Amino acid sequence: MLRYLFVHQNFPGQFLHFVRYLHEQGGNEIVFISEANEGSIDGVRRAIYRVPRLPSSATHPHLREFEYALLRAEAVAKAAETLKGLGYKPDIIIGHHGWGELLNLVDVFPGTPVLGYFEFFYHADRNDVGFDPEFPASPTLSAAVRVKNAINLQGLSLPNGYGQTPTHFQRDTYPVWAQDKISLLREGVNLDLCCPDASARRRNLTINGVKISPRDKLITYVARDLEPYRGFHSVMRALPRILYERPDVQIILVGGDGVSYGARPNEGGTWREKLLRELGSRLDLSRVHFVGKVGYDDFRALLRRSDAHLYLTYPFVASWSLREAMATGCAIIGSDTAPVREFVTDNVTGRLVPFLDPNKIAETVLEVLEDRSLAKRLGQDARRFAESELCLKDYLARYEKLVLEIVNTHHS
Repeated sequence: MLRYLFVHQNFPGQFLHFVRYLHEQGGNEIVFISEANEGSIDGVRRAIYRVPRLPSSATHPHLREFEYALLRAEAVAKAAETLKGLGYKPDIIIGHHGWGELLNLVDVFPGTPVLGYFEFFYHADRNDVGFDPEFPASPTLSAAVRVKNAINLQGLSLPNGYGQTPTHFQRDTYPVWAQDKISLLREGVNLDLCCPDASARRRNLTINGVKISPRDKLITYVARDLEPYRGFHSVMRALPRILYERPDVQIILVGGDGVSYGARPNEGGTWREKLLRELGSRLDLSRVHFVGKVGYDDFRALLRRSDAHLYLTYPFVASWSLREAMATGCAIIGSDTAPVREFVTDNVTGRLVPFLDPNKIAETVLEVLEDRSLAKRLGQDARRFAESELCLKDYLARYEKLVLEIVNTHHS
């Protein structure tokens, strides 16, 4: 059994399932350094760090994120020094490289391996940058994007450093020289919680006050925030045709009005407001429902009831909701972009559509609604894919195996 030190500013971050698994195994010592929040997990001791200040307004704008990372690194190292003074020496450190928190721990615990989560390496000439011609890049974007990799590059250079990432697409964003340092560890879904329910379409469903009857055809769309990075503008522009051709359709869109990626509209306000203004009377708002963010039980109930589920994304990190939709057996209409193609094979585990073509999106949704045998087959094959590739139990076993290999190699 091992001593683990986890680090993530938003406890427990990506590590919830693995931390629970380690506790259930018994015998492991688990300490977690994070910023303060109300979260708790049985068997986990927490150490809180606080960033003493925000980046200086005098710092170059492109460098403020990196300065913030260095401030975090110092604060985390200070918390780790306290743990060390209390006699805690981890066998392995696990964290996310996105916020710089791991950078100084090699000084506190020299010789301890660090397994860092590498999420995405930015490029000024590919993937999300320049993908959508509706939002051309500013002249200064290339310089800003290159500097965004400062934390990535520091993380890749750490002594005793190892990496993990959940998809081929994400690993391939990293330079060729770095890819051998990063293990592919495909994340898993709880297949018992996210599972099909054939009876769901025979029952009424209420989500945040929106009622869906068994007579309705339900189209679903889920994102953390309703924004272009997740194809919200393309989905909205596909809706008028769908609504016109299918009077029995109800549409539920889940997501907040913030911006997780990219920027707000130039004119201010939210992307939802902008698209509603653009489409105006072409949308029957009695059948288009913006339900905001929903609880996990409602989210699962929504996926089980869905007749056609839309998932679009720029060439960027795929959402957890795509994995959960596959496990639930949804008939998925996904964007023909690299992160989605890693999960969805066209006409096998879903349908792929051009991200920037609302008419083709609408046409494919209508096809799935009309051909229920197609929808059933797509959902069943999506579930089979999840069972073979996205099983949470298999993921946790692979995770533990990777950790043991690193610790054993490092100490041999």
